[in-house]
Amino acid sequence: MTEPSASSPPSYSGALLRVENLKMYFPVTQGIVFQKVVGEVKAVDNISFFINQGETLGMVGESGCGKTTTGRCILQLTRPTSGQIIFEGEDITRFNEEQMRDVRKKIQVIFQDPYSSLNPRMTVGDIIGEGPMVHGITKSKTENLDRVKELLSLAGLPTNLHSRYPHELSGGQRQRVGIARALSMNPSFIVCDEAVSALDVSIQAQIINLLEDLQDKFGLTYLFIAHDLSVVRHLSDRVAVMYLGHIAELSDSLRLYTEPMHPYTQALLSAVPIPDPVVEAEREHIILQGEVPSPLNPPSGCVFHTRCPIATEICIAEIPQFLEQKPNHWVACHHALSDSNQANIDQLKSG
Repeated sequence: MTEPSASSPPSYSGALLRVENLKMYFPVTQGIVFQKVVGEVKAVDNISFFINQGETLGMVGESGCGKTTTGRCILQLTRPTSGQIIFEGEDITRFNEEQMRDVRKKIQVIFQDPYSSLNPRMTVGDIIGEGPMVHGITKSKTENLDRVKELLSLAGLPTNLHSRYPHELSGGQRQRVGIARALSMNPSFIVCDEAVSALDVSIQAQIINLLEDLQDKFGLTYLFIAHDLSVVRHLSDRVAVMYLGHIAELSDSLRLYTEPMHPYTQALLSAVPIPDPVVEAEREHIILQGEVPSPLNPPSGCVFHTRCPIATEICIAEIPQFLEQKPNHWVACHHALSDSNQANIDQLKSG
C-alpha cells in the first residue's frame, strides 16, 4: 500500500493558518499492566489546507471522519502525530506550553455542547472574565466586570446576566456565553466545533447570524466544523469535505454546491432535503451502500472505494492524489473528471 499523496492546496504566504500533512494516529493498546500497542486509529491521515485572514472554512463530513480531531490539533489540545500547523508564520506544533500560552490568546474555540462546556460552579461573569484576568488583559475587578458586560452585549445577551449561573440559562443563551468567552481574549482565529448542532433550528439561525456579524465587526477567521451542509453553505467562503480522516474535496462554497466533483460530496448533497415537497418527491438520491469503514483498519487505495458507485480497480490499488482539477477546486478522486462521475453530477442537478 502506497503512502498518501502529499499533494495539497497551495500554501499562500498570506494565509493566517496553514495545515500541512497533518496526521493524528491514536494508539490501540492491549493488556492492563504491560500494555502493548496492537494498532492505530487513523483519525486524521495526511491532510493539508489553509485559511486566509477574515474568511470562514467550513469542514463537513459524517461522524468520526476526523473533523473535531483536526480542530483539536489546531488548538493543540491534542498533539498531532506528525505534520505542521503554521499559525501567523510559526509552526505551533513545536511550541512548548509556555509558548502556547501566548498563542491561545489568539486562537479560541466555541464548543459543541453549551451544557457541558460551561463550569456549573462559576457565574457567567466569572466564566467570561477568567481569561482576561489571568492573561492581564484587564487589571482590576471593576475593569473586568465592565469588559464582561461589553462582551455579553456583543453576544446579544442582557448585561445583568453576569451574576447568573449556567443552569439558569437556556441552551441558546449558554452558547452565546461560550461565544462571549471566546471573544474575551481578542482572538484572530476561532474554531467553531459543531457550534450550532445542539441547538433548536430557530436558535441556530440566530447564532449563525451573530457569528457573521462578529466576523464583519472584528475581522475574525473561522474554522466552522459541522455535519449540516445547509448550515455550512450560508456561512462558509470555502468548504472542505472529509471522509475517514482524508479531505475528499475542497472548493469555494458556491462551486462545491453547484458542481461537486467527488462522489462522496455528490451523495451528501443529494441527501440534503429541499423545502418544496413536489421537487423533493421527484428528486433522485444517491444512496451509499454499506457502512463507514473503521479508521483502525481503513481500506486500501481510496478509502471511499468500498461505498463508491463508480469505483474501479485503480481505486482499490492506489491512493488518489489531492489535485486541483479546476481553478481553486481540489479533489482526491481517480475519476473526478470521468464520464461516469459526470453522470452522477447530472443526476444531482436534475433534482
